Amino acid sequence: MTDRMPLADRVTLMEVSPRDGLQNESTLVSTDDKLTLIHRALEAGARRLEVTSFAHPKLMPQMADAEAVCSGLPQRGDVVYTGLVLNQRGYERLLATERLDEAGLVVPATDAFALRNQGMDGDACLAMARRVLRDARQRGLRAQATIAVAFGCPFEGEVALSKLLEIAGSLAEEGPVEIALADTVGVGVPGQVLEAFLALRDLLGPEVPLRAHFHDTRNTGLANAFAALQAGVETLDASIGGIGGCPFAPNATGNIASEDLQYMLSRMGIETGVDLDALIEIAAWLETVLDKRIPSMLLRSGGFPSGNEPGGTGAATSGSKP
Repeated sequence: MTDRMPLADRVTLMEVSPRDGLQNESTLVSTDDKLTLIHRALEAGARRLEVTSFAHPKLMPQMADAEAVCSGLPQRGDVVYTGLVLNQRGYERLLATERLDEAGLVVPATDAFALRNQGMDGDACLAMARRVLRDARQRGLRAQATIAVAFGCPFEGEVALSKLLEIAGSLAEEGPVEIALADTVGVGVPGQVLEAFLALRDLLGPEVPLRAHFHDTRNTGLANAFAALQAGVETLDASIGGIGGCPFAPNATGNIASEDLQYMLSRMGIETGVDLDALIEIAAWLETVLDKRIPSMLLRSGGFPSGNEPGGTGAATSGSKP
């Protein structure tokens, strides 16, 4: 198996708060507030954003305004906007908007999760994803695929590495721009993450970029992100404020917080182009929108102490809250 890779000087943060962040919230966030979140993320330096999901509105009312969100997106040449599609109908809706740069496909690693998440078994999800990837490639549209519950399923338990490689190999035949592994319910640990992504790199070679999606349900999210970096992952998903979760998985809590991840990366000398203070300020605003305390650690502590306060104890950077 490939040895762990040297850490990259720069990685991409995929901001998922407008979709994965908001989809599990009991508060129905207005279209205007979603667009404000997207606009502020862009101002903070985010250049890849998962902006919505084309799920059935009755099953996912938080995403019922997908087309309205897309119509309000700032059109600019330096951003990749992604929409999540779970089936052929969702893909058709994405195409009809003519506003998105990328389709994101999901293939669960287990039948039980696939049936609850997408209403079809794993083989059917894989076949659907392959058709969409093929069609998108013919259209010149970017399309990527994520293998969900890659590190464990709430309904079937452990997921064999061989299963992940089988799915990834099948997806790779259709030329996705990227393949991701998602810890959908936050059960993975760093050794497992490192093994899985190194095996994926061995299988796919350097031509297929890799992305990682982690939830912090069991407090392993940032450690898993570091392990993914050691395996050569180029892009990490994160959600401002640490909000999010899967409505179809029990006890699925938030994503790793963008600001917490950005703090770790910046202190390690890894560039992302995203501004930490701006992320903290957006997280503080999100608390007012959702009317609740959100998981972000940096929202409480601020960034690295400046060291110039009386008594030498330092002060948190701007954006922190008492």
